[in-house]
Amino acid sequence: MRPEVYNQSTFIILKAAYLYYIKDMPQNEIADMLNISITTVSRLIKKAKDEKIVEFVIRDPYIKCIRLEEKLKQAFKLKDVIIAPNPVDNSMDNLKLESENIKKLVALEGARYIQRIIKEEDVLGIAWGSTMYNLISYLNPCQKVDAAFVTLHGSISCCESELDVRTLVSRMAKAFYGRKYYLLTSGLMSNKSIADSIKKEKNIKRVFDMFDKITISISGIGSFYPTLNSALSKREYLTEDELKNLQKKKVVGDIILRFFDANGKECDTDLKERTMSIDLETFKKIKTKITIASGKNKAVSVLSALRGGLIDVLIIDYVLGNSIMELTSNVN
Repeated sequence: MRPEVYNQSTFIILKAAYLYYIKDMPQNEIADMLNISITTVSRLIKKAKDEKIVEFVIRDPYIKCIRLEEKLKQAFKLKDVIIAPNPVDNSMDNLKLESENIKKLVALEGARYIQRIIKEEDVLGIAWGSTMYNLISYLNPCQKVDAAFVTLHGSISCCESELDVRTLVSRMAKAFYGRKYYLLTSGLMSNKSIADSIKKEKNIKRVFDMFDKITISISGIGSFYPTLNSALSKREYLTEDELKNLQKKKVVGDIILRFFDANGKECDTDLKERTMSIDLETFKKIKTKITIASGKNKAVSVLSALRGGLIDVLIIDYVLGNSIMELTSNVN
């Protein structure tokens, strides 16, 4: 009997589609069961889609993530945007728990992205933070890559040792079986003269020289506006006068220990010369700058960093992404 005869039967189309999509049977077994050729099975399955007997639906909130990704990518000319869907339950009782869960979801997406793009001989610049800590925890230790991992800045006295940039670089290098390089110094010096002097030290200079070779950077972002949520706003890192001076300069966020305003420009204070970190102009030259963030409160900071050309790849949760687009619409 000719294969075209089966195209006349709605039931045989339905049967083939049911066995293939619901029962997960391979096409050769379906062909044997229905006494038809594999080519005919393939044709019937296609017809099931064409005639909408079978329909594929990406349900909310997942389809919203795809649409938001497209909007953000187009609006800011980004290389990539990854959106982690937010959990449905956003009740006040679970707000703190959900915040941590969302941070971990975003970190997981970050880990997967790094493992997709990393290549031999890449030089990855790593920043500090809890999101980075979670990201590294999700890395697959079986993926070996001969890459170099380097700190983007010095250590921060007010952060826990497990979140320190040196610890994170060591862990990431170990996960990939790569090479590690880090600054054996604090992130902020008491004055410019000391900072300049330390930068001349052999081991410190070697790391600073590597900044020009970085191909991928991975960092979080701190928020100073509308509320002071950044860990760098703590008195253990900044004095009260230093914080007031930054606020006079209208600081909105920080990235790699650098403080920036609403246009993504570095705030002009003496902190700029005292910070042991890659400078923003060198940072902007990195080919792939990945920022990983979560939480609606970081919307202004992320938007400002985007305006300043400090981000190439954005990995965030849906609520944060949506808040960024709302801010953009309000400005326009």
